[in-house]
Amino acid sequence: MHYWYYYKPAKPKKVKNGIKLESKIGSTWWSRKWLSVLESFGWSNRLPRGRSYARKGQVVNFKLAPGLVTARVQGTRPKPYSVSIRLRPLSDRDWKKVMSAMASQAVYAARLLNDEMPEDIEKVFSGVKVPLFPKSPRDLDTDCSCPDWMTPCKHIAAVYYILAEEFDRDPFMLFELRGRTKSQIIEGLRELRGRHIPPETRGRGIGEGAPKAKTWRGGEAIKAGESVELRDFPPLEKCIDGFWKRGEKFKTFFVSIHPPNVPIAVLKRLGEPTFWRGSKHDFYVEFGRIYGIVQEEAMKAAYEGTEG
Repeated sequence: MHYWYYYKPAKPKKVKNGIKLESKIGSTWWSRKWLSVLESFGWSNRLPRGRSYARKGQVVNFKLAPGLVTARVQGTRPKPYSVSIRLRPLSDRDWKKVMSAMASQAVYAARLLNDEMPEDIEKVFSGVKVPLFPKSPRDLDTDCSCPDWMTPCKHIAAVYYILAEEFDRDPFMLFELRGRTKSQIIEGLRELRGRHIPPETRGRGIGEGAPKAKTWRGGEAIKAGESVELRDFPPLEKCIDGFWKRGEKFKTFFVSIHPPNVPIAVLKRLGEPTFWRGSKHDFYVEFGRIYGIVQEEAMKAAYEGTEG
């Protein structure tokens, strides 16, 4: 007579104050991209087990350094397993190409300098043929102290999901995984943006050696010394009485005033002026506060003022 025994899988030991995966994982583009890349490697039958571990809070802790993630994940045994995930950091040459591309585009530079990650940041990397995300399983060198020889095991997969959630909170961790911290990115961008300002005009005000503005007519620049036909307008003293009155065409004129998407974007694009360097106060914090006051007063004047 044969007896068939049903094998009941052992449950992992509960972890107190473990890192639990929230239900809103993948709420941003970069975390969704991270997970879709992993799924594209043919790990669809391995990743769900790790997701279950991550939701239960089995990841005890993890640490991220340039190119390396280390973690401890609690399994069925008393001692948590040690996990390491390595992603090859980009070379200095590749980072130089990426940084130059980001600094040359004001939209990306302004948002990054404002601690914001553009959702299409991968376009900058692909534009200079530098990968931001791993392109194949060979780009990821992983190890776990558990007896499972398959890759990724559920412990490594659990850390993958925790990383995805952390990318939602701080997408700059993507850069750090590729070898550059957020502070290195921001300082590098400020330095590169500063180089775009002509040396003879840095730290000077309007009219103090700044390049002369060109005059334009019909889409073409007017050459120096070229005669320009001007319309014959009445002298100002003859139209003082009606100077501040609205003309008929003003009725069709419409202006929409709203806060900018990127605060002090122009200042961030130009970089910190030379006269401010050495100050104990942060230039962007101080001028961000001043611009905020000006913006608030401007909005009040625009929408709360009375018509004269």
